[in-house]
Amino acid sequence: MNIVYRISALVFALASTSALACPDYLNNEMRRLSSKETINFCEDYAGKAMLIVNTASNCGYTPQFDGLEALHREYQDKGLVVIGFSSDDFFQEENDEGDVATVCYEKYDVSFPMMATSGVRGKDANPVFRGLGEAKGYPTWNFNKYVVDTEGNVVEHFGSNVGPDSQKLRGTINAALAAAD
Repeated sequence: MNIVYRISALVFALASTSALACPDYLNNEMRRLSSKETINFCEDYAGKAMLIVNTASNCGYTPQFDGLEALHREYQDKGLVVIGFSSDDFFQEENDEGDVATVCYEKYDVSFPMMATSGVRGKDANPVFRGLGEAKGYPTWNFNKYVVDTEGNVVEHFGSNVGPDSQKLRGTINAALAAAD
């Protein structure tokens, strides 16, 4: 019994330390797309590198979902979390959240976390994108990609025209993962 208490106390202390080290922009809870479930980025992805992307269902770049899913499957066991943020800031997102979910989950078979539709630029940006935008610039279109290292530092911002199969993007992801080792 005493050993269980000590282990529990150690786990709690480590979790508390991790949460304290988490940057403010990630220490937020947001709702997943088409769900009541929420994600706290600090708690759920502590110690993981992230590829954060603003998405839209009706954009010329929407087929990048296939490449993002491939990245997710290739890198998830290496410590990378791909996170999509549905946004209508560029007027190319479905009005109905169920329709957004259909595009993501049925048409593109996305299995990485997708967040409910929210703002990603300017005064209406959600807290995560406010932090990303202040660090490396706000998205200028859909499918901007931000690589975040395991400590929550924004490493790089890639525009829409840099696809998920880009060697530069993959090199940045690999460097962020290697820095954690």
